[in-house]
Amino acid sequence: MPDNLRSQVVTQGTQRSPNRAMLRAVGFGDDDFTKPIVGVANGYSTITPCNMGINQLAIRAETAIRTAGAMPQMFGTITISDGISMGTEGMKYSLVSREVIADSIETACMGQSMDGVLAIGGCDKNMPGAMIAIARMNIPAIFVYGGTIKPGHHNGRDLTVVSAFEAVGQYSAGKIDANELLEVERKACPGAGSCGGMYTANTMSSAFEAMGMSLPYSSTMAAEDAEKEESAEKSAFVLVEAIRKQLLPRDIITRKSIENAISLIMAVGGSTNAVLHFLAIAHAAGVELSLDDFETIRARVPVLCDLKPSGRFVATDLHKAGGIPQVMKMLLVHDLLHGDALTITGQTIAEVLTDVPEEPPANQEVIRPWSNPMYSQGHLAILRGNLATEGAVAKITGIKKPQITGPARVFESEEECLMVIIAGQIKPGDVIVVRYEGPKGGPGMREMLAPTSAIIGAGLGDSVGLITDGRFSGGTYGMVVGHVAPEAAVGGAIALVKEGDTITIDAHARSLHLHVSDEELARRRAEWQPPKPRYTMGVLAKYAKLVSSSSVGAVTDLGLF
Repeated sequence: MPDNLRSQVVTQGTQRSPNRAMLRAVGFGDDDFTKPIVGVANGYSTITPCNMGINQLAIRAETAIRTAGAMPQMFGTITISDGISMGTEGMKYSLVSREVIADSIETACMGQSMDGVLAIGGCDKNMPGAMIAIARMNIPAIFVYGGTIKPGHHNGRDLTVVSAFEAVGQYSAGKIDANELLEVERKACPGAGSCGGMYTANTMSSAFEAMGMSLPYSSTMAAEDAEKEESAEKSAFVLVEAIRKQLLPRDIITRKSIENAISLIMAVGGSTNAVLHFLAIAHAAGVELSLDDFETIRARVPVLCDLKPSGRFVATDLHKAGGIPQVMKMLLVHDLLHGDALTITGQTIAEVLTDVPEEPPANQEVIRPWSNPMYSQGHLAILRGNLATEGAVAKITGIKKPQITGPARVFESEEECLMVIIAGQIKPGDVIVVRYEGPKGGPGMREMLAPTSAIIGAGLGDSVGLITDGRFSGGTYGMVVGHVAPEAAVGGAIALVKEGDTITIDAHARSLHLHVSDEELARRRAEWQPPKPRYTMGVLAKYAKLVSSSSVGAVTDLGLF
């Protein structure tokens, strides 16, 4: 049946009066049964500041949908606060929540025969979770970002949530006292909105704008500013028009638009998590995408923005400097975007960017001019070698030593690793290995923000390497390599590393190598035994059973049939 007839089939005709009766109870009148039914997937919660301002946006969008001649049906979906759960057992649920969010939106929209959906999210997994569902369902849809947090301030410097994690490392290393640590913690997060640097939430919101699934300028607005509610309202009108025109997500989420999103991620210095999430989104949309595609795009796209975690500025600064459209226009005029890619407004990318200047304003330092980029090539590199035959992901810009060879310090969990770092038992030249934290082994592929921040805080960021089959926060930087695949839990080479083995991380060669002979690795592999599952019931057990390798996006519906 054509998608534009979905709600009419459910609600029209005397033979379907029982369906109409229940809709009357939620506010439908006689004239409403021929209108499109539009879901509002509301990620509101007070679990995290990232999502606590979303309900206002949802209510504003709901009103606009009615005004535009459609019937809204609001429903909730979950979130997990990565920042609050970081470094705890709860962080194992973070990546899992991406799948729960996707499944919940698909279930509500398909179960209620909705004609379209406006999804509103804030924390990291809200964005990819919603977009995976949107790509699967292929009903008209738009994503509305809950908005970024404004920076905290202390002693003349901007703070973000990562400042608090790094302060713990500084305190443990004796570089600051307990009072300074408390002041940073008190002031790091001043209100509503997602983490303020170009961390995962802002990376994904920016990429969705570049992909054409969110409105221009919407991805860098502050959660607490009036323009964010206005943008949510405008998004609702745009979505209703897309329903009338039957402009579908898979018309927009194409190979070209995903390449545009990845190019933008490279230009703004975005999170390593974007690699994992776009592999999953592409899978849901039926678009071919591999790790090698990220490396191809990295080689041709410069880093144009000086943004945290390794830079100086936050997302609100980027917004004032021209936002994502300014960066996109620079990429477009240098043939690094597909200008003919379609957007949710019905315009092409080139049409959307027509009035945007080709160079950024001169009175700001957030967006560099094309002639003076931060780095000449992108920052997210795919590393391979005998430690990562399927690949691994690293940020390779902003590090003083792009190559490190040193003895392995092996840990079977994040907590074990963190205790040793805080105790001062990691030395310059060490290569930390944190394993059994992958998609299956964790399960859930925890982010290693606590250990990496402790390393930075201790002043070891340029002299210590860290590799893991887990993930990193978007706030992580330094000589760190994540998403190592195959992971330890399935017998990947990372499971065979022994304390003291020599490991080389080479960013320039994009290599991750364990200096152990093939014969010795074969001997160790023959002796290796897979660990018993850490969970035998519940969502983590189901996830561990179904989840695929990080090299293909850690999706849970790969090869089911």
